Amino acid sequence: MSNNIISKLKDTMVSYFSLSGYLLPQDEAEQSIREGVSFRGTNIVILILAILIASLGLNTNSTAVIIGAMLISPLMGPIIGLGLGVGIMDFDLLKRSLRNLVMAAGFSVIASTLYFVISPVSEGHSELLARTSPTIYDVLIGFVGGAAGILAIGSRSKGNVIPGVAIATALMPPLCTAGYGLATLQFNYFFGAFYLFLINSIFIALSTFIGVKLMKYKPAAVVDVVRARKVRRIVYITALLTLLPSVYLTYNMLRQSRFQINAARFVEEECVFPATHVLASSSAWHAGKGEINITLIGKVLPQDSLQLALSSQLKYFGLEGTAINIVQGDNQTNLAELKTNSIRDIYDVTISSLAAKQATIDSLKTVLAGQQEADSIAAQLIPELKVVFPQVRDIAVSRAIFAGAGAHELDTVNVALINCKPALNQARRDELRRYLEARLRLNDIRLVDVPEAVTAAE
Repeated sequence: MSNNIISKLKDTMVSYFSLSGYLLPQDEAEQSIREGVSFRGTNIVILILAILIASLGLNTNSTAVIIGAMLISPLMGPIIGLGLGVGIMDFDLLKRSLRNLVMAAGFSVIASTLYFVISPVSEGHSELLARTSPTIYDVLIGFVGGAAGILAIGSRSKGNVIPGVAIATALMPPLCTAGYGLATLQFNYFFGAFYLFLINSIFIALSTFIGVKLMKYKPAAVVDVVRARKVRRIVYITALLTLLPSVYLTYNMLRQSRFQINAARFVEEECVFPATHVLASSSAWHAGKGEINITLIGKVLPQDSLQLALSSQLKYFGLEGTAINIVQGDNQTNLAELKTNSIRDIYDVTISSLAAKQATIDSLKTVLAGQQEADSIAAQLIPELKVVFPQVRDIAVSRAIFAGAGAHELDTVNVALINCKPALNQARRDELRRYLEARLRLNDIRLVDVPEAVTAAE
């Protein structure tokens, strides 16, 4: 009993997916594809008009206009012809389709370039920018769209599949964006958009080739087996080489998306303070490195402590190595949003106070760094002095401030405290002074002898 039920279910499912009786004879389907391959007369004029319409849509950032251009465009014809030519080993059809596709793409790029050269609007909108970063998803769209296209062409009930495939695979907008890149000399736009066009074309043709094989179309009457095998190998290698860059671009896109999600969660969970609030935050991903910008308003927090505390929490959000930029009371805040003049005045005073405090902190950091360098320079000099001036047993370099009894100005003097055994004569002392001035890059150093008992006590 159970075997009968399984058998009936299997037959039912097969009947739903069986193509028997739904496909056109091969001759009729081939004729339809061969007619669409040609690009002469009205076809080439319609193509140029469609390119101009798509360029207008991209220029005005109008999705509806772009969709209309994709419905008008006859670009699908030679691409489907490529897949059919490889599938049935018709090399004349293959060459004719390839030649017409190259001509169509060339005319399209030239027409869009001329349009964007004379267009008064040269800014790249979202619809333009979306055509410059292809990913593995564009490969899948081209492949699945091509499969639907060849199945519709070979089917008795075509429906609205071909217009839908033209919209989904979006062959026209990348060519327009490539023309925009040439017209504005932004070659990253050109190469990115043209790569997207190649992805769509190659994978539509590849899925057409596979569809022809699955529908068991008979090969051409005369087939050169060796040549056919070589052509198939070229098709597979081309598809693989086209696929690889999109995989890399997809990986980068996923990394950037994950970074932005983690950065938003980091700001939401970690930037919670009693009297200070996050006014704005943003994240950016450049060349594999992340950056988070946070603007705070309210009670001013210690900058260094805040930076250290937030940086220590990055690892818990998968954001190791991310740079954090914190601005408290950003002077780019939209003052029009502040309701009263008094609040605006308080805001301005706060900004000035913060700037002054930050300048003081930076100055103190510079002084501290100089002092730390002076404290450690003696240890660096001793190994050198043992070779050049072996009489020098101990040395300390410092900066002293002298005040005269009758003077109103202070004098800063660089002092080198030295303990020598035996004592240096005047000529050697002058040599040591010049050596220290050159080594430490100081204009004037005074040598002061220190008894051995003092250094021993230290």
